[in-house]
Amino acid sequence: MSDPTFTPSAEFQVASDGPRDVGIVFVGASLVAGVGDPKGQGWVSRVVGRTHSADLEVTAYNLGVRGDTTADVLARWKSECAPRWAGRAEKRLVISVGGNDAASGVTLARHRLNLANILDDAASAGIGTFVVSPPPADDEEINAKLDVLVEAQADVCARRGVPFVDCFRPLLGHEQWQSDLAASRIAHHPGQAGYGLIAWLVLHNGWYDWLQISPS
Repeated sequence: MSDPTFTPSAEFQVASDGPRDVGIVFVGASLVAGVGDPKGQGWVSRVVGRTHSADLEVTAYNLGVRGDTTADVLARWKSECAPRWAGRAEKRLVISVGGNDAASGVTLARHRLNLANILDDAASAGIGTFVVSPPPADDEEINAKLDVLVEAQADVCARRGVPFVDCFRPLLGHEQWQSDLAASRIAHHPGQAGYGLIAWLVLHNGWYDWLQISPS
């Protein structure tokens, strides 16, 4: 199953005059929700906390749902995001999915297609997108599947010119990441330090360029 041919019907626009009114919605599963972080921040709040600019007014929403697959996100993102974007001049969507697909046996072809459909539907509506890969788990079998899945995500994004952050390979074998996973009470989920590592990867791999602002 290959990605569908796609030609966007709308173009993402950035306001040129006055402060930019930006609505950023984060969709995904438990890692987006920050499950396992004793401070309750996860990586999303840490990234939003470092997103500052005198010309930028950001309203951010975390729509992470524990257990979600790409099919679940595909089914819900439009209806859940729409009210969060109401009145916002600039609409942006951050997608981070894949861990539950790998764990539950979703085929690679179906995963690709689900992600492609989210990105293509967003582009058709003039919504800017940004994709963050799942990080490594504490399970070798799942990681073997994630290795292939993350490569597929990178390809889907590259075909569409969508910024993509690989959190899998930089953290695979990373000592602090592994120790954080080992200390966690929730399987496959990091604690405070691990979420900090994901946030660092996002912030240093295209986040500010995507928002067209200088690092804070």
